[in-house]
Amino acid sequence: MIALVTLVAGLALSIVSDFTTLVRIAPMSDSITPNVIYEFLSAARVFAKAVRDVIEGAVLEGVAGTKLSLTQLKLLYLVAHSDSVTIGEAALFLGVSSPAASKTVEKLVRRRLLRRNDTQRDRRSSNLSLTESGRRLLQSYEEARNQKAVEIFSQYSPDVLRHTAELLDNLACGIASRRSDSYNNENCMQCEIYYRENCRFGQFGARKCFYQLHRKDQQDPSVANTGRSDNEKEEA
Repeated sequence: MIALVTLVAGLALSIVSDFTTLVRIAPMSDSITPNVIYEFLSAARVFAKAVRDVIEGAVLEGVAGTKLSLTQLKLLYLVAHSDSVTIGEAALFLGVSSPAASKTVEKLVRRRLLRRNDTQRDRRSSNLSLTESGRRLLQSYEEARNQKAVEIFSQYSPDVLRHTAELLDNLACGIASRRSDSYNNENCMQCEIYYRENCRFGQFGARKCFYQLHRKDQQDPSVANTGRSDNEKEEA
């Protein structure tokens, strides 16, 4: 699978490099055919799945075994990078119902990775926070993921990777711009577990970033620098 990711990454980055060169030197005269669109969407899907399976899934299994799913990891990340998260916001982020999100929360609470602070009147308004164990696990995952990504993409220069990221952002914004006005007015959670302080997607799409709206004071995008409460320090 690692060889597949490397191959797909190589093809994708080569295509991007060739594409950006052609854009600079030649007019866009050829029409886009259904076959071109199909090939492009297929390559995008294969690339995304390869990233999910190897750079995310396999790394998570190496860090946490089979006891933590990618969905649960996403929730830990959301909580770590936000000043407060309710069950309803967690459900929106995960793309599931509130009862399903509540079950995910309970599993993480039982594993002592997440803390749930219920309000007296409405359990659905619970605020979530990471335990020290949850913070350490998330930090270990991010370090292992970054190391794996460097191994896979080390054959490409930083400039190629940056230009590829910019093109992907532009393509994503072009797709999102076709959604309804109500979609554009929603808080954006598009990046999932890859929050960037200077997000081009948010700039191009003119959407409100959930992380920035719920950002902790002096919050750094790195989990390693996330502030801890006095209760969490006592757990360490």
